[in-house]
This record gives sequence, structure tokens and C-alpha cells, in this order.
Amino acid sequence: MPKTKTQKKIDRNIRLALTKACEQFLQDITGFQWLTHQANYDNFPDSLLITCVFDTDENRQSGDSSGMRKLIQAKLMSIGMELKSVKLQIVFDSEERR
Repeated sequence: MPKTKTQKKIDRNIRLALTKACEQFLQDITGFQWLTHQANYDNFPDSLLITCVFDTDENRQSGDSSGMRKLIQAKLMSIGMELKSVKLQIVFDSEERR
């Protein structure tokens, strides 16, 4: 949870960027439901974790994970943030697995 004013501003910018990606995924990706993020701001941005959630495991597996990662990266780059370990920091899940 962000604590300082700066951390809150960073978190807000991340939420805005991810909201744009989420809206695009809802239109274009079959079975995509939502995404969320979490971070330990004492180890930021390395601790940023973004989870994209699908309705079923089948849709999760057939989703365009590479394209989704690229779009998320582009949205984050638009706010000046670069992920170092994209495959570890953007993960995919399904409501069936929750």
C-alpha cells in the first residue's frame, strides 16, 4: 500500500495506465475479466506485480499473453515506468483457479 504522497501519485498513475489496458483487453480478448496490481513500494518498481484474470483456464491459455504484456508495457512506458522482468511481473490467472 502506498504510504507517501509520491508513492500515492505513482500508484494513481499505474492505475490509470492499467485501466486503459484493461478497457482494451475487455474489448479484444475473449474471456478476459479484469486485472489488478500490487507492489511493495520499498522495492519499487521491481516488486510491481500485475495479474490479468480470465473467466476460464481455457481462455487464459488461449489468450494472447505476449500481446497483452506488450500493451501493458506500452501503457506503463507512457508514464515513464519500465518493467525489468516482464514475464515475472505480468502474470495470468483465471477465476476457475481462484
